[in-house]
Amino acid sequence: MRLFVFGLGYTGKAITAAFGEDGWTSVGSTGSEGTVTFDDDDGVATALAQATHVISTIAPWEGDPVLTRYGSLLEDHWLGYISSTGVYGDTGGAWVDESAPTQGRRAIRIACEERWLDLGATVFRLPGIYGPGRSAIDRLRAGTAHRIGLPDQVFSRIHVEDAAWAFLAAAADDIRGEIFNIADDLPASANAVTEEAARLLGLGPPPLQSLEEAKLSPQARAFYAENRRVANGKAKRVLGWLPRYPTYREGLASLL
Repeated sequence: MRLFVFGLGYTGKAITAAFGEDGWTSVGSTGSEGTVTFDDDDGVATALAQATHVISTIAPWEGDPVLTRYGSLLEDHWLGYISSTGVYGDTGGAWVDESAPTQGRRAIRIACEERWLDLGATVFRLPGIYGPGRSAIDRLRAGTAHRIGLPDQVFSRIHVEDAAWAFLAAAADDIRGEIFNIADDLPASANAVTEEAARLLGLGPPPLQSLEEAKLSPQARAFYAENRRVANGKAKRVLGWLPRYPTYREGLASLL
């Protein structure tokens, strides 16, 4: 089996590593050695012709750049697409599963999901992704961690390796045309995660601040405007997927 990944960023690299451990050959679209650049039409066409499975990690921008450029070359492949649990919008902390309505500020993302589903792709909705080099531990060490005084704000997250294994499980079982939430078992506040990271490091947590005092970027402020718990039961039932890091506690501990 041969996998082609559009976008070998943080999550794309974890996906190729997981597939590689299972004996797959993986290539992707980026500028690094052994791959092709996204706009190398001949190189991408050749790689797709050799691939059996294709995964896109590329976020939409005025539409889906992968489908716009290479959609006609994706027939006869198993397809996987990374989306976001942000399509559920703000639910006031309520649980959402794959049957929940999509809403909120991500209309382009929702439209891209529909286009991939029309091609028979399996869509993976991911919450905040963390892992080596990208966690509350790293933010504390860098002095950029915050605790925001929003006691009722809750969100879900997923360790990047657990996300990658979900893709492998779906590809191995030839699951097509489905939507899966891939999240850990314990939604929690961002403050709880930061406090646990501080405990592991033997540090005091940063002081509580308001959103205004924290001077967050517009993107970060938008994150705090949404509040939801993401259910992962379908992935467990259908894919037989179980997170190696079922809560942020195990995930953070592994990063030390």
